Amino acid sequence: MNPQLILRQTWALFVDAYRELNARKLFWITMILSGLVVGIFATLGISDRGISIFGWHPAFLAQVTTDVIAPSVFYKGMFANLGIGLWLTWIATILALISTAGLVPELITGGSIETMLSKPIGRLRLFLTKYLTGLLFVALQVAVFSAGSFLVIGIRGGVWEPAIFLAIPIVVVFFSYLFSVCALLGLVTRSTIAALLLTGLCWAMLFVVNLADQTLVFLETNQRLIIEEREDRLELMERNAVRLAQIREHDSVEAAEAAGYTPTPEDLASANPFVGTQRSLLESDRESLDDLSFWTGLVVGLKTALPKTSETTALLERNLIDLSELPKPDEDAPVDLELTQANQDIVVDDEELSFAVQERLRSRSVWWIVGTSLIFEGVILAIAGLIFARRDF
Repeated sequence: MNPQLILRQTWALFVDAYRELNARKLFWITMILSGLVVGIFATLGISDRGISIFGWHPAFLAQVTTDVIAPSVFYKGMFANLGIGLWLTWIATILALISTAGLVPELITGGSIETMLSKPIGRLRLFLTKYLTGLLFVALQVAVFSAGSFLVIGIRGGVWEPAIFLAIPIVVVFFSYLFSVCALLGLVTRSTIAALLLTGLCWAMLFVVNLADQTLVFLETNQRLIIEEREDRLELMERNAVRLAQIREHDSVEAAEAAGYTPTPEDLASANPFVGTQRSLLESDRESLDDLSFWTGLVVGLKTALPKTSETTALLERNLIDLSELPKPDEDAPVDLELTQANQDIVVDDEELSFAVQERLRSRSVWWIVGTSLIFEGVILAIAGLIFARRDF
């Protein structure tokens, strides 16, 4: 077949499907809502008095000032976490799924497919054109939102950040994971409602798996920090116990060292009875870490075969905000020299733990996040394309 004819046919299908989406009120409702979200985003400010909303400085937001976080980082964080993390990847995605879920079911049940198939058009090309039209719907929404946010961050935050437009491919790829499942389910069930409900169920399953992963990473990281602190504490206790045993036996550390005295485990236990307790706690902590590492690896293995929705959208924050721009946790407080039963338990500083968890999650490669997710999507589309090409409608 003439390549030019193929391109003209494909373009005609694409335009027809786009007009169908464009005629739906929900498309424009979502576009207007995106503009409103950008407007609300522009009303937020940060100064040495704290965060302001429409110029009003609430008392509970007075602690977050420009001394804590730079305006550019504040606005980029708001865009990544609220604009992308809340609006585009939740509310706008639900609206987009509602708008596009009927593309495939309506094609095969509304009688239009007979007209389409009567022309020299490949079934697979017809299916993929409809699929790409749904992605165009999302791309337009994100483009409008990103352009507005780019202006807000430039004017209010004082930084013109082109990386904001990475939101377009990132959110489109994120949506494509869900839309591929929705297209397959719509093809199998021939029902828009059923496709939406089952896609929502799949999305909820992915959310649960991701929540389990993040919880395990949080617990495992916390346990690693506890072990590090426990090891430091045990080292200090043993060092102090050695000194105390040396003083007991030879009246001074120097005299004991000159005599070549080496305390026995019994001498150390006598000098500080809590050394043994700390060793037992350290062994128990290490066993707990092994258990957490096992379950974390199991969940990560499961996620490898599934689309990573949350990690995909988090890539935008990784590109916009470097960890070096964020407030760092304070240095560890010195360990109390009077080590008794009262301080056997170790509590990790919240800021230190949060920072360590962020480092752990950001260390995951883009290939693992996006590459394996696109493999999943490719398999789903291959199954849907095969069904569409072989089934009689």
